[in-house]
Amino acid sequence: MVYGRIGEGKKTVKKDRVLYVSDLDGTLLNTKDKISDYSVETINALVERGMLFTYATARSLVSASAVARGLSTQIPVIVYNGAFIIKPDTGEILSSVFFTQRERETVADFLTKEGIFPLVYAYVDGQERVSWLPEKENEGFCRYFAKRKGDRRFRPLTEEQNLYEGEIFYFTCIGEREELLPVYERFRDDGNYICTLQQELYSTEYFCEIMPKGATKANAIGKLKKMWGCERVVSFGDAVNDIPMFRISDECYAVANAVDELKAMADGVIGDNDSDAVARWLLASAVV
Repeated sequence: MVYGRIGEGKKTVKKDRVLYVSDLDGTLLNTKDKISDYSVETINALVERGMLFTYATARSLVSASAVARGLSTQIPVIVYNGAFIIKPDTGEILSSVFFTQRERETVADFLTKEGIFPLVYAYVDGQERVSWLPEKENEGFCRYFAKRKGDRRFRPLTEEQNLYEGEIFYFTCIGEREELLPVYERFRDDGNYICTLQQELYSTEYFCEIMPKGATKANAIGKLKKMWGCERVVSFGDAVNDIPMFRISDECYAVANAVDELKAMADGVIGDNDSDAVARWLLASAVV
């Protein structure tokens, strides 16, 4: 792998083929939900010189592409916490993980019993859809939709029986921690699922997300690493859903605003997400 100083002809040889992976929210994105011009320009210049850089996020490709606009990703991206690996320029899906019918029925039955009505992400009639019951919305749902106006995936429903249609790959429950804790406790140790519970960035509500067991950033990174013939992985993150990614990385760095649990696992703690920390680290590592 070869890349060199920004704006200079001198180049530096890296012996290993390295895959650099960053989380988006709270890591590459600043507190305004944007990637700064400096970070975009710096990362794009490094990618142009051969750096294999991508992102892994809990967002969909639609949502991620909106906030990462201008960022050059020459290789596929990881979305929905690892449920999909997708080519961002064409939308081609290279890898996907779905619930089995029994798994999705188990989730649906438990949520119904608890009186919780989630956002359900699925392919319905061959199209990606986000289904929900508007009559069951809370303030967290309203904030979620306000950030994604005009999203063509949205599928509001009037009948609860239609909520769990299609090939389902992701459930998102939004609410108070106490309300969602029973859901987390039910699925966190069940080997058929991945379940996370964390507070939404810059807000008060909590998100409890349920995914198929194979849908982790770690698994997706392993697949992408093999696709691109990389020997090493270097990752950056801030939240608990980045823990599996850190575990399989050869080097991992937490931003200063990361949760303590992630910082304890990291090889180092870099600046916060408002100081272009990831871009600055990448630039420094490319100039040796």
